[in-house]
Amino acid sequence: MTASKTEQDWWRGACLYEVYLRSFQDSDGDGEGDFAGVLRRMDYLAGLGIDGIWITPFFPSPMHDSGYDVADYRAVDPRFGTLDDFRAVTEAAQARGLKVVIDQVYSHSSHLHPWFVESASSRDNPKADWYVWADPKPDGSPPNNWLARFGGVAWEWNASRRQYYLHNFLVEQPDLNLHNPEVQEEILDTMDFWFDLGVDGLRLDVANFFMHDRALRDNPPTGAAEVPANPYYLQHRIYDRSRPENLPFLERMRARAGDRMLLAEISCDAQVERMAEYTAPGRLHTAYSFELLCPELDGAHIARSVETAGAGESWPTWAFSNHDVPRVATRWRPERVRLLQALLMCLRGTVILYQGEELGLPHSEVPRERLQDPEARRFWPNHRGRDGARTPMAWDNSPALGFSAAAETWLPAEAAHGPLAVAEQLGQQGSDLEHCRAVIALRAARPALRHGSFDTVEADGTGLTFRRRKGAEELICSFNFTGTRRALPVGAGARTLMGATEDAALPPYSYTIREVAA
Repeated sequence: MTASKTEQDWWRGACLYEVYLRSFQDSDGDGEGDFAGVLRRMDYLAGLGIDGIWITPFFPSPMHDSGYDVADYRAVDPRFGTLDDFRAVTEAAQARGLKVVIDQVYSHSSHLHPWFVESASSRDNPKADWYVWADPKPDGSPPNNWLARFGGVAWEWNASRRQYYLHNFLVEQPDLNLHNPEVQEEILDTMDFWFDLGVDGLRLDVANFFMHDRALRDNPPTGAAEVPANPYYLQHRIYDRSRPENLPFLERMRARAGDRMLLAEISCDAQVERMAEYTAPGRLHTAYSFELLCPELDGAHIARSVETAGAGESWPTWAFSNHDVPRVATRWRPERVRLLQALLMCLRGTVILYQGEELGLPHSEVPRERLQDPEARRFWPNHRGRDGARTPMAWDNSPALGFSAAAETWLPAEAAHGPLAVAEQLGQQGSDLEHCRAVIALRAARPALRHGSFDTVEADGTGLTFRRRKGAEELICSFNFTGTRRALPVGAGARTLMGATEDAALPPYSYTIREVAA
């Protein structure tokens, strides 16, 4: 029986919840989250009203980059459980009406992956061209000026081959050569492997890094007036990422995936333009970027991003927090938590809620001696890294937050999260958690919010107002980012669905979602 169009397009307008597996729930007392822990919390996830979960990497890995250095694409790291445990989580989620999306890291692998071990052994082995290798310049220096995202040059010398290999991230993360048709076929077969196990979609890590310039041309300088802590940002990334050669492979991926969702992560300069390009007809279903994971809350920037990334038939995905940036409750101020929950659920596109965002959790302060993030360790104290967003989920107000029975967890539990834990908020009228559940339910119930058009009414640094329309349904969504009253430009007399009810102005840090009479 053929799935209905609605079922095929389940991802369009959906709300996904990012499960950062290593920090979600520990079931065996080793201080790290696992699949059995996710299974234990499945009813909580379903109770949020979300459409699906995105699970971060769980594959065998030496954990130089918290699992984004994959040593086997078709297995489960024992620290997280077994393949049967993964199947149990997938079946339990789908039995509750939740879709399952998993991370896939195709830009690079671990240096311990058997493919790279073989590739590095000689210049004439069967996998010699599976990674990006290049000869040194006559003076022995690397083949070009490319820099690595986590610091230093993007090339590492290999004595066996007497060549350099490319690593856009860590030395332990060599870049796969996706220009090679054999590598492309292996990636497509890996996609099939997980689809055959029942997953509903794949989140494609750093999808714009899949291809590089085969001529290995130097990146031009930005001409920045000041030198940043990380020199990576002194180059225009023209030749080492976001290459046009990427697009035909994305089309091959979409053809193989069919109706199973492909969600790209985009990390580049022209992010919203790249999102639209990557999700054009025949390419990926949707994409998200760091455009709204920025330091400042600005209504004009949000409106411009939504309009640009969703141009034509493209379909964007939006997030305000994830495991790579400071939590939004700290970044955009804790008094705005409910406003931000509502704003995210009113945007046109698919949306992602990061674990703990429904609780209003602030960013954690991880002591230097406990840092795990390679970026943090390299650039301390100028950059505190990503660990503060990755600390254990707050389930109760105990010292370990109900996350683990271990004496020490992989990252320390944040004491400030205890009073905001699930047990403290669940069922409590007026809590951030209950507010989040309510606004998720509103999005699910209103076609204009889930699938409708987006038209900006007013947007600046102090707030944002826009219309969402679908058929006869029209909603006005207005948000006040400031600590003072803000005039309500439209919506007087319309029926309030959620938020402030005054017709003349919005109170400080408030919002209103209103239905215009047909």
